[in-house]
Order: sequence, then structure tokens, then C-alpha cells
Amino acid sequence: MKPTGTDPRILSIAAEVAKSPEQNVPVILLKLKEIINITPLGSSELKKIKQDIYCYDLIQYCLLVLSQDYSRIQGGWTTISQLTQILSHCCVDLEPGEDAEEFYNELLPSAAENFLVLGRQLQTCFINAAKAEEKDELLHFFQIVTDSLFWLLGGHVELIQNVLQSDHFLHLLQADNVQIGSAVMMMLQNILQINSGDLLRIGRKALYSILDEVIFKLFSTPSPVIRSTATKLLLLMAESHQEILILLRQSTCYKGLRRLLSKQETGTKFSQELRQLVGLLSPVVYQEVEEQKLHQAACLIQAYWKGFQTRKRLKKLPSAVIALQRSFRSKRSKMLLEINRQKEEEDLKLQLQLQRQRAMRLSRELQLSMLEIVHPGQVEKHYREMEEKSALIIQKHWRGYRERKNFHQQRQSLIEYKAAVTLQRAALKFLAKCRKKKKLFAPWRGLQELTDARRVELKKQVDDYVRRHLGSPMSDVVSRELHAQAQERLQHYFMGRALEERAQQHREALMAQISTNVEQLMKAPSLKGAEGKEPELFLSRSRPVAAKAKQAHLTTLKHIQAPWWKKLGEESGDEIDVPKDELSIELETVFIGGTKPP
Repeated sequence: MKPTGTDPRILSIAAEVAKSPEQNVPVILLKLKEIINITPLGSSELKKIKQDIYCYDLIQYCLLVLSQDYSRIQGGWTTISQLTQILSHCCVDLEPGEDAEEFYNELLPSAAENFLVLGRQLQTCFINAAKAEEKDELLHFFQIVTDSLFWLLGGHVELIQNVLQSDHFLHLLQADNVQIGSAVMMMLQNILQINSGDLLRIGRKALYSILDEVIFKLFSTPSPVIRSTATKLLLLMAESHQEILILLRQSTCYKGLRRLLSKQETGTKFSQELRQLVGLLSPVVYQEVEEQKLHQAACLIQAYWKGFQTRKRLKKLPSAVIALQRSFRSKRSKMLLEINRQKEEEDLKLQLQLQRQRAMRLSRELQLSMLEIVHPGQVEKHYREMEEKSALIIQKHWRGYRERKNFHQQRQSLIEYKAAVTLQRAALKFLAKCRKKKKLFAPWRGLQELTDARRVELKKQVDDYVRRHLGSPMSDVVSRELHAQAQERLQHYFMGRALEERAQQHREALMAQISTNVEQLMKAPSLKGAEGKEPELFLSRSRPVAAKAKQAHLTTLKHIQAPWWKKLGEESGDEIDVPKDELSIELETVFIGGTKPP
């Protein structure tokens, strides 16, 4: 989307670029430098111009021109160096708007990579140049390109990592020429002064390559400028990052580095930086660095632990606050209830006191009115009667209070006594049943052996009985029939006795069930106050009892619903006949226990 209020100069340049042939585009783009130089730095007008240049794709045109071969561009390295300045100035402090992702992820890395490629091309041309003037001119152009790259990295520090990892940058750093090498190392020093943290985020191979090249230039190059720059670079790296210092101290690749540095000349301009670097690589400083590193690690662990504890407390804080509010509100509500209760008690006491005073006043007024009515001779008699009535009322209330108190005290013991009696009765019945079963199923033990005296005594009793009860002679056939009848009756008796015992047990079980139901009904609350499963206590599993209860209920309903003239002459004990058809009707509001719904 094109912005509104675009600068007409930008519009005319964009129109010329669109209409002109390809070889004239670089010269037309140089007009942007005049517009940028005229506009004050940091002004809103300059930001608007940069945004217009980006929106009309003039920055992309500059990038395309820089990616071409320098021999095909009109003006050569002069035009290219000026275009690098235009591109770097336009990309810094630019607000891309909707195309931010494309600008930061594609355009800026491509621009930095093009600057490095141009630097390598200038390095090659500088090495191949034969004339001194041509070399000075190419060195000037190389300085402009490196300054443009540094300006771009100063505005976008996220590109530093890409530049340090680039192979083109490593090739530039490995240049043997003094001027090119010093320019590249100065640029590296300036980059690390901007943001040295990216040095640890690059790959380990690239980091080793940079360190190797800097140390190589320090020991192999006779130029004091490069050696001074290399020393400052190593000192900056070691002071900024303890990891690099430990690497220089412990790594086998750099073994003996401190000894070689200590042998360098001390009368040079960079002797102070050299002594600082040697001091950093000494064992004492290394030990201090290790202690400092351990201290920082301990501080980091403590910070993480304290942060964890703080976050944990913060997570628990809402629940703790809620619990505190709940406890405070409950305590406050209890205090308010206590205050209201005290006020109500005070009001009640005041009302009782007023009622007593009013009743006392009324009683005295009644006494005065009675004294006015009563004859003077009967005043004493009246007083005695009043005293007797008062004494009787007091005694009545006191006896009622005492009996109620005794009843409440003895109620639990009475319940326990009834329960004990019930348990004893059940236990005695159970023991009796056990004894009966033992008698019935006891094995035959035979007759006891008779002594001679006992045998003589029994024989005498039998003879006396036969002598007193002389019977008619009986034949064998009659005797056998009589014996058979006796056996049959005896068998019938034993069979009937077993049935009677089972019937007796059934009756006792029913009586025990009835007594238990009666006792539960006596202890059960009223139907109005029954809750939960308490209404089930009023149900009966016996159908005759349910039928009788239903009949009694219908009788009561019929008696209540009958008109008053039908109740004349009836007594409370008279029973009302209810037809059997009405007994079979299910009531809608009353449930009769023992019946099943259809």
C-alpha cells in the first residue's frame, strides 16, 4: 500500500527508475544521497523520506545494483560506494510497517552479505592493483563499504551474529595486506564494542577461527598498527567474556600464549594493553575468574531458587488471601451475631422486667380494689386465702419442675432398662429353645441298672396293683390290636407335637416382631417432624395389620367427613362399618404400609 503525502522528489526518482534502462538506474539512484544529506538527521521528515523510499522499492533497486558486477555499473566503485552509503542510511531507523517480516528476515541479511561480498571484491582489486594511486582509491572505497556495514550493524545489532559467522568476513579477516587487515580488525573491534554478546552465540568453529586469526596477526605481523589492534581485540574479548578467557587459559590450542605475550616488546604504544592481557592470563587472575564464575553461578542458582519460591508464594497468595478474607468475614459475622444476641438478651431482660413491673402493678391495683370491696372484718381471712393460693401455685410449679427434671434424668435409664429386659427375654427364650432341642435329639442312653432291693420293691408294687385292679382276661388278638392302636396314637402325638412346636416358634417370632415394631413406633418422632428414612418406621410388613390400619383410617375419615346430624346419638367407642369395596380403594394422600401398588 503506497503512503499518502509522498515527497515529489521520491516520486520523480521512482518514475525515472521505472522508465530508464538498466545501465542508467545506478546513476539515478545516486540522487537519493542529495535528498538524505539535505534532510536533518533524526527528524520526522527523514523517517518519512526513508519510508517512502522503501515503499517505492528503491532500496530493493539499490540492493539489486550492488549484487551486479561492478564492471557493468556506470561510475564503477564510486557509484557502488555511494550506493552502499545510501542503502545503509535508508535501512537504519526505518519503520517497514506491514512488510516488517520480509524486511528483517530477508532484506537486511541480504544487504549485509552484499557489503561483505563487495569488501572481498575490493580486497581482490586492491591486491591486483599496480599503481599506488589506484590502491589508495580502492582503499578509500573499501573504508566507505566497511563504514556503511558498521553503520548498518549499529542500527540493527541482530545482524552482527550473521556477519561474524559469514565466510566472507573470515576471508576479509585473513587478508595479509596491512591496510585491509587493519581496517577489518578495526571494524571487528567497533562491532564488539557495540554488542559483544553475539560473539558467544556464533558457532564454536567460527569463534576459534576468529581467535586464531587475531592471535596469528598479533605474533606474525610486523606492523605495530595490526598488533595493537589485535591486542586490543583480545583484551576486549577476554574482559567481556569469561568463557573466552577460560578458553585462552585452558585450551590446548592456546597453550603457551601467556609466555609468548610476555616476551613481546614492552616499549611499544600498546604495551599497557599487552600487560593487561598478560595479567588476565596469569594463574592468580584465572583463580579469581574461577571464583567469580562460581560466585556468579551461585548467585544465578539463588536467583532461580528465589524466583521459584516467589512464584510459588504468588500462586498461593490468592488462596491465602481468600482464606484470610473468609476467616475475617466469619469472625466478623460471629462477632455481629454475638452483639445481636447480647442486644436481644438485653432487650428480652428489659421486656421481662417491664412485664414483671406491669404485672406487679396490676396485682397491687387488684389487691387495692379487692380491699375496697372486702368487708374490714374479712380482710385477714382474704389475706390467708391469698397466701394459701399463692403457696399452692408455687408448690405446683416446683413439683412440676422437679418431676420433669426427674423424668428427663430417668428417661435414658428407663430406655436402657427396657432394652435390657428385651435382651434378657430374647436370651432366655433362645436358651430354652436350645434345651428343648437337646432333649429332642438326645441319644438313647438305656435304662439304669436296678439293684436287687429296687427290683423286689418294684415287683411288690406291681403285685399290689394287679391285686387291686383285677381285669378281665384278654386274648392275644385283642392285645395285639390294642398295642397297635397305642402305637398309632403315640406316633400321631409325636407328629402333632413337632407341628405345635413350629407353630409356637412362629407365634413367638411374630410376637417379638410386633413388640419391636411397637417399641420403634413409640420411639419414632411425629409424622410432621420426620426426615429422611424415619417415615419407614411407620410401615408394617404384615398384611392383616395393614388392612386393619387401613380400615381404621377410612373409618376415621368417614366419621370426620360425615355431617353433624349423622353423628347425633353416637358414642366415641362405636365402630363404623366400612364396605369391602372402599377398603380396596387406594388413597391419593395416605400410604398404607403392607400393600403393593398395582
